[in-house]
Parts: sequence; C-alpha cells; structure tokens
Amino acid sequence: MYGTGLAKGLLLTLRHFVDSYVDDIRYGFRKYHHSTDNFAVRQGTKTKGVITVQYPDEKVAVPERFRFVPFLIVEDEDHPTRSGKDWCTSCGICAKVCPPQCIWIVRGNDPNTGRPVPEPEAFFIDIDICMNCGFCAEYCPFDAIKMDHDYELASYDRTTHHIHDKERLSKPNSYWRGIAPTRAYEEMLARGTWEHKDAAKEARRGASGARASAPQPAPQAEVAAPAAASEAAPPAEASAPPAPAAEGATPWSEDDAKREERRRKALERKARRAAKRGQ
Repeated sequence: MYGTGLAKGLLLTLRHFVDSYVDDIRYGFRKYHHSTDNFAVRQGTKTKGVITVQYPDEKVAVPERFRFVPFLIVEDEDHPTRSGKDWCTSCGICAKVCPPQCIWIVRGNDPNTGRPVPEPEAFFIDIDICMNCGFCAEYCPFDAIKMDHDYELASYDRTTHHIHDKERLSKPNSYWRGIAPTRAYEEMLARGTWEHKDAAKEARRGASGARASAPQPAPQAEVAAPAAASEAAPPAEASAPPAPAAEGATPWSEDDAKREERRRKALERKARRAAKRGQ
C-alpha cells in the first residue's frame, strides 16, 4: 500500500544487481572463462545475481515438460520383433483435435488386398502453423506422438524445411525416455508396460501359443502298466456300468436350481406389478 510494493520490487532488483558483482568477485571471474565446467558453476544452486548465458555456445537445459514441435515414436532398432515399427496407427485423432489444423495423415494400405492397415503411409506437420499446445500428444490413445525439446529449427527456406514429413518426425522410443524420463515412467505405469500396446498383445499371444504347443505330461492314470499287471487285468466287458441316478434326485445341479428359482420369483414380481397397474 502507498508504494511499499514498488519499493520492495526495486530493492529486490538492486540486490540482484549487487549480488552479480559480488559473485563475480568471489569466483574471480572464472565463471566466464571458456572451460568445461564454468557453465555448470553459473547454473548451480549456489550462484547468485543475474546470469548471462553465452548463447549459442552455451544453452540452458529446458524443463522436462517443455513443449515444442511434436514427433512420432517408433520402436528402437534393437527391438526383437518390431524394429523400427511405428506406434502410430493413423487413427487421425491428433489431426481432429489440432486447433490450427497443421497435421495431415495418409493411412497405409495393404498392397495385396487393398485394405487399410494401422500404419501411417505419410505424416506431415507444418511447424510454422503449430502452436505447440500439446493436444495431439494428450489425446493420442497409443502414446505415439510426443512433444520434442528441439527448439532450434530456424531456416531460410520455409517451403521445404518447415513442413516436417514422417521421416523427420520419427524418433526412437529411447529418445523419448532420454528427454522425459519421469513422464515416460508415468505413462508406462498407466499403460502397464514399456512396450506398445500391440507389442504387449503380440507377446502375450506368443506366450499363450507356446504354452499350448508345449507337450503336456501324461496323467498318472494313463501311464502304461507292467506286462504282468496288464495280463491280470479283467476284460473291458466286465467293467461295471455307471450307476443310475438315485430316486428323487434333481436332474440338474444346485446352481441351476437356484437360477430357476430366481427366475420364477422375478416372473411372479412382474405379474404382481402388472396386476397393480391393471387395477
């Protein structure tokens, strides 16, 4: 009130101004010497005052949730079954939710059958129109599109360099884990696996097929008996027929009887309600 906030702001600015020169004297101007560790010293937690970054020789690390031009995730080259495979299924949700409509997708087709396949044949993003909102990454149901940290994209030719195609947009999954490890881990917990959803399904399908094709051990009752025991066994005709059902026993199980009883009571309740409505 009455200018106290303005005075506090000016005092804070003056303190930063003085701390800058005090910090330079304390480090003996080593902070601006061209060495390998001076930038880490200036960007450390103990540094005070105003800091000058000598860009482009020095670059400040961007936060993990920094958003710039989107990119597409593909499998790593060392993946056992899906090397270089796209996570994108060309569903088109990112293009629909994009506010400036800067995304174009062409779905691929099977050359033999002509049917569409869940892979993008072409993918374009006009970075001059993109507003870096991140809607495409938020709405993607397969976590296939992410926001990059590379902001140095200036050029003199906007017609060819500022429209990114699928080849330029595609980056491996390991790249995404490197620039955003915390977000990648959170997405893994929500997805339940580090793999793509389709890769996880294929792995489960392959494991179940391997279990089904594996030879099953013979049960103990079917193990071949010794020759002496087989000679002493009675003929098959002498085996006793199955015992008939006991008199008065229900021809269905107890669960079926309970289910039939619940059905009968439900019909009775419906009949009573219909009778009341008729009155």
